Amino acid sequence: MLGITDFWTYVLGVVAIILLPGPNSIFVLSVGAQRGVRAGYQAAAGVFLGDAVLMILSATGVASLLSAYPTLFLVLKYAGAAYLGWVGVNIIRSAWSRWRNRAEIAPVAAEEPPAELQRPFRRAAVISLLNPKAILFFVSFFIQFVEPGYAHPALSFLILGAVVQFFSALYLSALIFGGRYLAGQFQQRRRLATGATTAVGALFVGFGIKLATASVG
Repeated sequence: MLGITDFWTYVLGVVAIILLPGPNSIFVLSVGAQRGVRAGYQAAAGVFLGDAVLMILSATGVASLLSAYPTLFLVLKYAGAAYLGWVGVNIIRSAWSRWRNRAEIAPVAAEEPPAELQRPFRRAAVISLLNPKAILFFVSFFIQFVEPGYAHPALSFLILGAVVQFFSALYLSALIFGGRYLAGQFQQRRRLATGATTAVGALFVGFGIKLATASVG
């Protein structure tokens, strides 16, 4: 069908992959919880843009350069790992700073969101793009479902990419609105909010460590 083989197997694989927690989804959840639905969708738009760029790179074969030039892979890998770790450490610092200063904050005053959750569109896009393992994954995953010799492979890649973005939009929307529910709980439980935010920061540090130890294969 339109140069795609095993379409429904691909759909099931995409759903399983999207449901796996990663820095993109955790970031969108955090933004939705602390800054609201509008900012959450700004972060989601950044994820969509980043994923679209990665898929275009994969479809055009540019991502294979990472396999051909290990030095390029190492530069991108450590840049991405450093960025994720930096985001995580600053989220933790912001959480504990707000906890220490909680007595100085008026109950009715609106808290300033952490710097790491401001400009959510740009930050989400950067988090998506600084992930060379994702580029390699898209290459190997897409190739499995594109029929060799099909006259219009761009159409096949377009459909496969649209499927990814569709399910990603559903999943991120659930996270955004789920984040608003969590925000209501956190407003009444500052210790819980501090612990949850610290856990999010620790996850980002963990994602950075995982990326730093990733191999091109």
